[in-house]
Amino acid sequence: MSKVYYTDMRTTPKRNLLNKIEDLINRLKIDKRFKKDELIAIKVHFGEKGNTSYLRPIFLRTIADCVKKTGAKPFLTDTNTLYKGSRSDGISHYVTAIENGFGFSCTSCPIFIADGLKGKEGRKVPVKGEVLKEVSIAKGIIDADGIVGVTHFKAHELSGFGGTLKNLGMGCATREGKLIQHSGIAPKVNTEKCTGCRQCTHFCPSGAITVSQKKASINEEKCIGCGECILICQFEAMEVQWCESQDVFQKKMVEHAAGALSGKEKKSFFLNFLIQISPACDCYPNSDAPIVRDIGILASFDPVSIDAASCDLVNNEQALPGTAIKKDLKDGMDKWKALYPAIDWRIQLDYAEKLGLGEKAYTLIKI
Repeated sequence: MSKVYYTDMRTTPKRNLLNKIEDLINRLKIDKRFKKDELIAIKVHFGEKGNTSYLRPIFLRTIADCVKKTGAKPFLTDTNTLYKGSRSDGISHYVTAIENGFGFSCTSCPIFIADGLKGKEGRKVPVKGEVLKEVSIAKGIIDADGIVGVTHFKAHELSGFGGTLKNLGMGCATREGKLIQHSGIAPKVNTEKCTGCRQCTHFCPSGAITVSQKKASINEEKCIGCGECILICQFEAMEVQWCESQDVFQKKMVEHAAGALSGKEKKSFFLNFLIQISPACDCYPNSDAPIVRDIGILASFDPVSIDAASCDLVNNEQALPGTAIKKDLKDGMDKWKALYPAIDWRIQLDYAEKLGLGEKAYTLIKI
């Protein structure tokens, strides 16, 4: 069984939480994984503007300092979002990261948006998936020599929970990869918002968009699913068709995680922070009340084991009152099902194990 190292939230004046993060990483002996001058991507979520549950930047400084001790060169990274928000292009994304506290003065680490200015700087990576045979991964992730997945563990409205697998699968994909995961077909046009400005027709790389009677339309046979029109439309008339079934969505997400880790399986490690465990993704411009108490921090080389252990730790807690969980859930009861009854969150763990990304069985080692 894979080893998952764990520390709780208790501290003393002589051993604070930053010391405990360093202790976790030291247990992994990352000096045997990273070499001098290697470029290491620290994959983190910078938080949407208005969100307050994203990880504290000072945590990232400690992690980056540990990587630097190996002689490697770490950088903080994420990819642009599919939806229109404060992180939907490289400039807005960078500004949001700085405003949320991730500047060099705090983290001692540079920021690099992995899929470029418009979310389309990526490469196709072959995978042995049941749904996809190749996935679109951000160029900055592919070019990095190693990956450190740093995840704010939480609930998620599409996958039940959002952990390391989602941070890798969704978070390392280009806009094209994100669209493929969320939808099996082309974007749709909201005709009430469309003004017929033709801006989308100039940026569509496949000529799939035409305008007639001041309304755009998309030829689904020509559409390549790049998502460029979603970003470029200033009237937000281009929308994702959120039509993918939750089981297929989770499998596509895991297949993208496999693509992100391809060739770096021995050059990566992962941290899950089980703090301020919110009922939805950090992509929202707000943060709802945590569903359980702060639990601790986990570290592992195995992306499947660390997510499995994190799920167990959360489900073993009693739900806090006055949160999005309306029922009085005792310890041992399924928190993800209580929030999203239609989602079988175990699919991503089972499928990731089947693809060989890791194993669900783990040994939890408390330090």
